[in-house]
Amino acid sequence: MQTRYNVLVLGASYGSLFATKSILAGHDVTLVCTQAEVDIINREGTVVILPVRGREQPVRVSSNQAPGKLSATTPDAVDPAAFDLVVLAMQEPQYGSAGIRELMPLVGKSGIPCLAIMNMPPLPYLQRIPGLAVDELRPCYASPAAWEDFDPRLVTTASPDPQAFRPSLDELNLLKVGLPTNFKAARFEEDEATNILRNLQADIEGIRFDTDDGATPLPVKLKVHDSIFVPLTKWQMLLAGNYRCIGRDGMISIKDAVHGDFGASREIYEWMRNLCIRMGAAGNDLVPFDKYATAATYLVNPSSAARAVFAGVPNIERVDLLVQQIAGQLGIDSAPIDSIVATVDERLAINRAA
Repeated sequence: MQTRYNVLVLGASYGSLFATKSILAGHDVTLVCTQAEVDIINREGTVVILPVRGREQPVRVSSNQAPGKLSATTPDAVDPAAFDLVVLAMQEPQYGSAGIRELMPLVGKSGIPCLAIMNMPPLPYLQRIPGLAVDELRPCYASPAAWEDFDPRLVTTASPDPQAFRPSLDELNLLKVGLPTNFKAARFEEDEATNILRNLQADIEGIRFDTDDGATPLPVKLKVHDSIFVPLTKWQMLLAGNYRCIGRDGMISIKDAVHGDFGASREIYEWMRNLCIRMGAAGNDLVPFDKYATAATYLVNPSSAARAVFAGVPNIERVDLLVQQIAGQLGIDSAPIDSIVATVDERLAINRAA
């Protein structure tokens, strides 16, 4: 380990996965979360259940077993300037919630590098992509004002490819990983900030966890890329799978969304691929459809977006709408995804009316 970093993670659910990898690598992490989460995490720590190739049973990783220190705090009790890196691990609408809404300007003004592991990229990240009229994309965000104080040079994003969920609403410190893929991050514009990511990447790569089989490498790595378009490969997956879990009358699994109409899934995926290339991505920045379709066979639950919609929430991350608007800016026919956007609009309208 080259430098011991102090990392601030906003969000204790999905954020606990990145936090666990960081503390196993010897770094210190503070999770920003609700008071109920703070109480249990500071009392008992966190547990992440990870499937490991070659092992029949998954590995349970407790934060109490890690060389790095994990703590939790509420939004009003944290000073972002005291950290080396801020990880944004909440869904986009949550950045407008009480407490986080007041914290975000402090994060932006602190000048601390920010890595988002969100499906919806922060608005300052979109400012790094040439040719986008970013102000016109603000209506796609539930909380666009949250990003006003951020320097685009110090904001990047990672494709949140690992699939993870809380198996029980009663265990707020437990996370189960269903698909243990990697966080694929784009570099910052600033070299010094990028070096933090590269050092974390190396430290996480070197993790060996003691099991009954001996010192075992653990999945879910951080991979840092020079291309700012690599994280956008997640958009292909979201449009072909996650948002198609949302039906007018119910939800289906990602597996069924992708494999139920395989031809339509491929068409949407390739349309999204072409849009990313039109934005500036190279072909090798993006994951091929067949590789994604194979991974989707393991995704036997509905997407988090679908679960949120049918739980009655008024807002979710709208990557579908964002992609539709970007296609319009670039003069690309969005017909392959228009019905997806319309269905999500319809379901959210029902929630808001209720």
